[in-house]
Amino acid sequence: MDRLLSIEIFVKSVELGSFSAVAEAMNMSSQLIGKHIRFLEQSLGVKLINRTTRSQHLTDIGISFYERSKNILAEMEVVSGLVQEVRAVPTGKLRVSAPVSFGVNALASLLPEYMTMYPDIKVEMSLTNRTVDLIDEGFDVAFRVGNLSDSGLIARALRPYKLVLCAAPHYILEHPTISEPTDLLEHECLGFSHTELRTHWTFLTESGPMSVPVSGRLMVDSGEALMKAAIAGLGVMLQPLELVEKEMETGRLVEVLTNYPVPTRPMHLLYVPDRRMTPKLRSFIDFTLSHFGS
Repeated sequence: MDRLLSIEIFVKSVELGSFSAVAEAMNMSSQLIGKHIRFLEQSLGVKLINRTTRSQHLTDIGISFYERSKNILAEMEVVSGLVQEVRAVPTGKLRVSAPVSFGVNALASLLPEYMTMYPDIKVEMSLTNRTVDLIDEGFDVAFRVGNLSDSGLIARALRPYKLVLCAAPHYILEHPTISEPTDLLEHECLGFSHTELRTHWTFLTESGPMSVPVSGRLMVDSGEALMKAAIAGLGVMLQPLELVEKEMETGRLVEVLTNYPVPTRPMHLLYVPDRRMTPKLRSFIDFTLSHFGS
């Protein structure tokens, strides 16, 4: 016999007070209810219920077993609910926060694929280079570049974020040669007003990382705006690969200091710890890892 069903019948017998009441509630015969109770007692080797023709009462071990059995059935309800959630169709509004350049040049082009896969999900994406508060601002997930603080959020590692040093061909021709990182001290360096990139650029050399102080007349909080300035020949810029890749393919920008690569930066997908992850959140995490996972 099914032991879990026998436990459920035992609990109902205690709560309803008679086998006949359980039989009516579970659409079974009283004889079958009795068989389940006897099966449970025989498998445990103890007496759980003392019955007479007029009443029934629990033995001492029956009282203890009843309390534990209620907990078992409650846990099974939780597990069953979790399974149903996982199998449910993802639906609802998903709020996503992402850095501007990554959101525009990498994530936005993939969202139609995700939304085609899950037609019942609406996506609300906020592009900002500031650090958002997922709980206070109501975001489901956030993409974050750089080292993480101990925020209590769950972080899934993504592919490292690659930065490229580049400039317009005519800028390179009209200005002193850039053959090593320290040459940047004599050049217009287009500043990105987020993180340490506004004042220092780091390169990998044979002797280890080298941090070079940079300065210039233009400081902007938008990579797209910096790229337009670089194409116009205003200076050298350090920005994500996905932002400048197409312009480098067309030749409007060229990579500088190819022998001194820029260290990659860590990138993560963050979300709030939740005992019951919703299908929409699970679907987006899986989709993100399949495209940007390490």
